[in-house]
Amino acid sequence: MDIKNLNQIEKATKFGQRDVAKLGLAILFVFCAAALASLYSTTLSGNVGILVIATMIGGYMAINIGANDVANNVGPAVGSKALTMGGAILIAAICEASGAIIAGGDVVDTIRSGIISKSILQDRETFILLMLSALIAGALWLHLATAIGAPVSTTHSIVGGILGAGIVAGGAGIVNWAEVARIAASWVISPLFGGVVAAIFLMLIKRAITYQIDKIAAAKKVVPWLLFVMSGSFALYLVTKGLKRLIPLSLPLALLISLAIAVIVFFLSRPFILKVAGSMQNTKEEINRFFTIPLIFAAALLSFAHGANDVANAIGPLAAINEALIGFSHGDKAGVPLWIMAIGGAGISLGLALYGPKLIKTVGSEITDLDQIRAFCIAMSAALTVLIASQLGLPVSSTHIAVGAVFGVGFLREHLKKRYYEMEQQIIEAHQDEDGAKVQEFLRRFKKASTPKKELMLKSLKRKVALESADPEAPRFNKKEKKQLKKVYKQELVKRSALNKIVATWIITVPAAALLSAGIFAFLKSLSIDL
Repeated sequence: MDIKNLNQIEKATKFGQRDVAKLGLAILFVFCAAALASLYSTTLSGNVGILVIATMIGGYMAINIGANDVANNVGPAVGSKALTMGGAILIAAICEASGAIIAGGDVVDTIRSGIISKSILQDRETFILLMLSALIAGALWLHLATAIGAPVSTTHSIVGGILGAGIVAGGAGIVNWAEVARIAASWVISPLFGGVVAAIFLMLIKRAITYQIDKIAAAKKVVPWLLFVMSGSFALYLVTKGLKRLIPLSLPLALLISLAIAVIVFFLSRPFILKVAGSMQNTKEEINRFFTIPLIFAAALLSFAHGANDVANAIGPLAAINEALIGFSHGDKAGVPLWIMAIGGAGISLGLALYGPKLIKTVGSEITDLDQIRAFCIAMSAALTVLIASQLGLPVSSTHIAVGAVFGVGFLREHLKKRYYEMEQQIIEAHQDEDGAKVQEFLRRFKKASTPKKELMLKSLKRKVALESADPEAPRFNKKEKKQLKKVYKQELVKRSALNKIVATWIITVPAAALLSAGIFAFLKSLSIDL
C-alpha cells in the first residue's frame, strides 16, 4: 500500500471521528435537556415522561434550526470574507442564544398562522400528540434538508407538521385552506421580493460608486448615506421583530427611534470613512473594505432577531405541551418558562456550531460568488423586505428572502455580464478586416472607460463611417476569437444545480413535513398512550 492510499485512509478516519464527536455532543445536549425537563416537572401530577420526551424532541428541533436556518444570516458575510467561518459561528451563536432567551417572548402562538381549526384541539390527548408529531416531522425534515445542503424555512416545516397531523386528527375540513394558500404564496413572494430588493441595491451602488471614474470620491459621498439607510433599517427591524415582545413599541415611536439611530451612525461614520478613504486605492476591491464592519453588525443583528423569532418553531409546541400537561387551556397560547427558552436558544447555537458550516458555505459561496458589496445588498434586502412585507400584510419567509437575495445578486451579475458581452459584439461587428491585436487594444480602452463614455462609444458605433474616421485602427475579431469571447462572457454566474435543488426543497417542504407528521400522528395514536 502506497503513501497516497495511507493518507486517504487517515483523512477518512479523521472525518469519521469528527462526525462521531458531533453526534455525541448533539445526543449529550438532548439528554441534558431531558434532565432539565425532569427537574422542572415538579408541577406535574403525572405524565413526566411525556414532557421529557417532548423536551428531547424540542432540543433536537432546535439543533436542526441552528444547523439550517442560521446560515441565511451569516452565509453572505462568510462568503464575502468579511467574517471567517469561526468568527461567524461565534457571533451568530451568541446572538441567536441571546435573542431566544432575552427577547423570545412570554407567549408563543402554537396554532401557527391559524392553519387548522382550534375546535380539534379541545381534546388534550389529540392536542399533545399533534404537537409531538409536528415537532418530530419538522425536525426530521430539517435534518434531511441540511444533509443535502438545502436551506429551507423552519416555519414552513412546523406549519406542515401541524397541517398533516391536524388532517389525520380531524379531516381536511378543519384546515383553513385560505391560510395555507397564503403560505404557498410566500414560496414565490419571498424569494422574488428579496431578489429584486437586493438587485436594486447592488445596481444603485454600482452606478453611484463602482462605475464612477473616481470611486474613492464617490464612496466618500455615498457610503455614509448607505450606512444611514442600513442602520435605520436594522434598528427598525430589531425593534419591531427582535425586541417586540420584550419592549413593545408603537410603529411611530419605533420609526422615530430608528431615525435617531440612523442619524447618529451617519455623523459618527462619516469622519471615519473620510479618514480611511485617504489611504485607499481607486479600485473596486478597495471600496469593498467600507462594507466589512457593517456586514459584521448585520450578521449579529439578523441572528439576534432570528433567535428571538424562530426559536418559537422549536419550543412553541414544547411550551404548549408543557402548558397542556399542567392544565389544559385549549392550546391557544402557551406561556414559555425560562428553562424551555434556554433549551431553544442553546440548541440553536449548538446546531449552528456543529452542523452550520455546510449551509453557511452553500448560502455564502455555492450559489454565486459574493464580495462585501454584494453581501451588504443581501443583508439590506433581508431586513427591508421583512419590514415592507409586514406592513403590506404579505406572507414572507426570512429564509426564502435571504436566499432569494443571493440569487437576485447572482442573476443581476449574469445580466450585466451578458449586456457587456453584447456591447463588445457591437464593437466587433462595427469593424471589418482588422487584426486581433488591434481589436484587443480597442476593447481594453472600452473596458477601462466610464459608463457614460461607454455609452458614447456605443452610439458612435451605430454609424460605421463616423467610427472609422474617429479611430481608423478600430479592429474586428475573427470567428475563432468571437467564439472564445462568447464563451467567456456568457458564463452562468448562478449555479443552476443549486437553484434547482433549493427551489425543489422549498416547494415540497410543507407537503413533506405534513406527510411525515400524518404518519407519526397515526402511529402515536395507535399506541393508545395514556395522557
